[in-house]
Amino acid sequence: MNVEAVRERFSSLQKGFAYFDAPGGTQVPDEVGQAVANAMREASSNYGFSYPSSRAATEIMERAREDAARFLGATADEISFGMNMTTLDFALSRAAGRDFLDGDEILTTELDHDGGVAPWVELASDRGLVVRVARATDELTIDYEDAERLLSERTRVVAFALASNATGSIADAQRLVALAREAGALSWVDAVHYAAHEPIDVQALGCDVLVCSPYKFCGPHLGIAYVRAALAETWRPYKARPSAAAPTGRKFETGTLPYELLAGFSATVAYLDTIGGIAAVREYERELGAHFLESLPDNVELYGLATMDGRVPTFLFNVDGVPAAAAAQRLVAEGFGVWNAGNWYCVALAGRLPEESLRAGIAHYNTRGEVDGLLDALASLS
Repeated sequence: MNVEAVRERFSSLQKGFAYFDAPGGTQVPDEVGQAVANAMREASSNYGFSYPSSRAATEIMERAREDAARFLGATADEISFGMNMTTLDFALSRAAGRDFLDGDEILTTELDHDGGVAPWVELASDRGLVVRVARATDELTIDYEDAERLLSERTRVVAFALASNATGSIADAQRLVALAREAGALSWVDAVHYAAHEPIDVQALGCDVLVCSPYKFCGPHLGIAYVRAALAETWRPYKARPSAAAPTGRKFETGTLPYELLAGFSATVAYLDTIGGIAAVREYERELGAHFLESLPDNVELYGLATMDGRVPTFLFNVDGVPAAAAAQRLVAEGFGVWNAGNWYCVALAGRLPEESLRAGIAHYNTRGEVDGLLDALASLS
């Protein structure tokens, strides 16, 4: 991958600022913004009619389903779009939970983003369910033995983040999916953070539900869900009754779709295709990530895995003697976009993390020079 050629496609990268905030949302190539603008001009009607703007909206929607299906290894009928991952998770969990009984259980993990946990917590409050949380290890990876101990004959869902947005650690998805299957439970995967860094094939994973968000991989603010077709056909969604329910994925779309954002999503997939896809992104990012870890200055304390094995290039750390908020502001002043926060939306993990920490995430548009600059800036903090 030619990173300099990639960067030329992003107006936001021409200003000399180094963005290491990818875990919160990536920069967007100009062609994606142009696709959004074109759709606003040319496809501002609703879908399903014979005049040009309606035909354009229909074509955008159909293409976006095909692109999402290809991106996730699914079929177009299994794809649903929504405002974001969390909104989709709330909608899908309600449909799935219609027949859950008092005392049924949901298993989550300490490393999960609350967008994948809160829907179950709220449903549990309404329906008398029990939410169990598998612990994280000292290396801030999932304790699989604890997860297995928490399974029971009442477990209805095993929900987990494929990659932690806080620590960058990757879950053993096939192990968790197998545990869910053995327990007769649904496997419910939050791939929001993972999808930006690693290829996804829902068929290979064998999961029942998977959700992700294109704004984490250079696309628009949008949510995408995969629900296994045979399962989706058994669910009754919460939605307006006259609205479309075919193909199957349409069942869970609760109103008019943002066609301009769907056009932007298709442009994002096309952009990724031109640079070799997520497979090429993965290879390049892992090289930069390894360099970052190997070159961390002595005044930086890393939380989580110390190598790229079992992680994506998202790093949680603090600088000795410098409060995270102050460090973040000083880094911004020097031209490096690094965030500071507390629990990073991993609510169950809060007690295992410092009160505040810094997070830096590498994206495929970052350069080795930017990484070296960030390392130098961290070393100079005191």
